[in-house]
Formats: sequence, C-alpha cells, structure tokens
Amino acid sequence: MTDTQIFEPEGRAVPYVDEGDGPVKLVLVQERGLAADVLGVVGHYLAEEAGFHVLRIGYRADDADVALETRVEDVLAVIDHVGLQDTWVGGHGVGGTVARALAAAHHDRVNGLLLLGVEESDIAVAPVIPVLIIQGSQDAVYAPANGERLQATVPERASVKTIDGGDHLFPMTHPIETAVNIEEYLDWD
Repeated sequence: MTDTQIFEPEGRAVPYVDEGDGPVKLVLVQERGLAADVLGVVGHYLAEEAGFHVLRIGYRADDADVALETRVEDVLAVIDHVGLQDTWVGGHGVGGTVARALAAAHHDRVNGLLLLGVEESDIAVAPVIPVLIIQGSQDAVYAPANGERLQATVPERASVKTIDGGDHLFPMTHPIETAVNIEEYLDWD
C-alpha cells in the first residue's frame, strides 16, 4: 500500500494517502477517532483493481475541537494540493458528514457523494449530484435507518446498498464487498 503523507496548510498537519491515477476520482474521508485505517483496503482495491484515483484523507492530531467547516477546509486544501478539480467525495461515519458539508458548500467541485454509514445530520444533500449510501446491516453506531431517511429526501438520485452482517467497521471487515459496490456504482461516471 501507499505511504501516508502529511500536508501542512497554514501549519495544520493533515494526513493523506494518494494512490492510483485513473479517470474516476474519489476522495474518501476517514472516520474520526479510529486508530486503524478503516478505508485502506477499500481505497487500495479501488486504485489497483478498479483503476480509480483515490485520495484518502485523515484528521490532524489536534482535531478534537475543530469545527466542521475547518475540517472541510482541511479536505479542500489536500484536494487542491493533489490537484483534483472535480471528484466524487465521500467518507465513513463522521468522514461522510464532512463530505456532505463539502458537497453542500462546493457542489460545483463534486461529481457525487458516497456515504459509508450515515451519521444523523441536518446538512442537506447538495443539489443535482447523485448519492451512494452504503451501510452495514448491523451498524449500532449509525443505524441503517439514518441512510434510509437520507435516501428518502432525494429518492430520485440516491441509492442505498447494504452490507449484510456488517457493523460500523464494515469497510474494514467487508472491504471487497464495499469496494465492489462503489466500483459498480461509480463505473458509469
């Protein structure tokens, strides 16, 4: 796998992994507070097997008191640093909330939204863009009902896929199934 790099916009140390160079661009924001790189195998599969350009973004060490808007700025800074113009953006749990906020504020830069486990949030889905929601059927942290409620707000452009038996860490415990769902959905983009 590719090594983690650190980008320091205005002194903020934001970790990221950039791999692949395919035509489909995907930014994935890590779930906050997890020691493991839950999205590592999913991202690597999408870069190597599906031929996507995948940018995985983590959180800086002092993230505990950082506002959502600042997290969005961190993600945008890394996207700009890597040179992506338009991309799918997504994330796992809280990372998905950051992706939703980024898409809502900068929908002109986003091709679509990918949410892996949906945190309850009052952030509206950005206009026009398609949304793929993947959730674990046994997720006790972010209940599958969250994804279904979000899908119901934009049913004409949101799809829900469920990983049977998956808990909150389904991107780690079911990485290939998760990646294949993403690949099949984004392959048309």
